[in-house]
Amino acid sequence: MPDFPSDLRYAATHEWVRVDGNRATVGISDYAQTQLGDVVYVELPEIGTQVESEGEVAVVESVKAASDIYAPVTGEIVDTNDELENAPETVNADPYGEGWFFIIEMSDEELSNDLLTAEAYAAHCQEEGD
Repeated sequence: MPDFPSDLRYAATHEWVRVDGNRATVGISDYAQTQLGDVVYVELPEIGTQVESEGEVAVVESVKAASDIYAPVTGEIVDTNDELENAPETVNADPYGEGWFFIIEMSDEELSNDLLTAEAYAAHCQEEGD
């Protein structure tokens, strides 16, 4: 059973968000990395890029498929996890820790109501899997 930490919020497109002040660290969920299989490549955004909530920001490729990564919040990319370029498998090993993708300085401190709690996201994944 995939792990859904309750301190995070989740997008229906399988990104997670950890908010600290006006900064949102973003990665993909344990469920998403399990569905993808072995991650072999991650394309990260440029620092300074302005992103819109639900806009395409990055790409993750696995042995099975390539998937777009969407911004769960609006703002500016202020940091990226460059370690993923040399060790993309970190996404599989530690999706909520060292496997984070990028940090967005949010233009609005309020999280979108479209972001799900851990419980709601677990139910979403269950429905998707059925």
